[in-house]
Amino acid sequence: NTTLSVCDIQEGFRPAINEFDKVIKTTAKLLRAAALLSIPAFVTTQNRTRLGNTVSELLPLLANAKSDADKTRFSMWIPSISSHFPPEAPRAEVAIVGIESHICVTQTALDLLAAGHRVYIIADGVSSCNREEVPIALKRLRAAGAVVTTSESWIYECMGDAGIDEFRSMVKLVKETGPDTKVSLQGLLG
Repeated sequence: NTTLSVCDIQEGFRPAINEFDKVIKTTAKLLRAAALLSIPAFVTTQNRTRLGNTVSELLPLLANAKSDADKTRFSMWIPSISSHFPPEAPRAEVAIVGIESHICVTQTALDLLAAGHRVYIIADGVSSCNREEVPIALKRLRAAGAVVTTSESWIYECMGDAGIDEFRSMVKLVKETGPDTKVSLQGLLG
């Protein structure tokens, strides 16, 4: 019961967010991995009329998104998304990428944790306007019970076994995106 949440990666934030291009590249990789593994993706925008649509680089990868919701609430845990997680269903494992680490990503993670879900914060897929906000947010979320990990680690955890049919396609994806992954890790976590 694994999902990927893409939080507010919008055109309007492009000039303001630290290492925004790296967040986009990591998110694109994870959306491709999610598609290979049939992992549903949930996408939000924050006040789309003022801050614009999801960035153009990600749009081709969102064709199979379970939800593409606009919101004014900071958390992604809004009715159009939370309705996909009925209380009687097993707890979900939700990976989060997007912005801003200390606002929307944090509030989404805390809401998901409060609802009993396991939360993964993809450290090379989140950022904020102020770089210094990110490690504080990640430390807070780890203390609250979220798993802070990297995109590649999460991909391999989702696969779980090199014997699955998708393994070769995933290895190809990881190798293809390897240089970008290294640059993203250095830029966002270095």
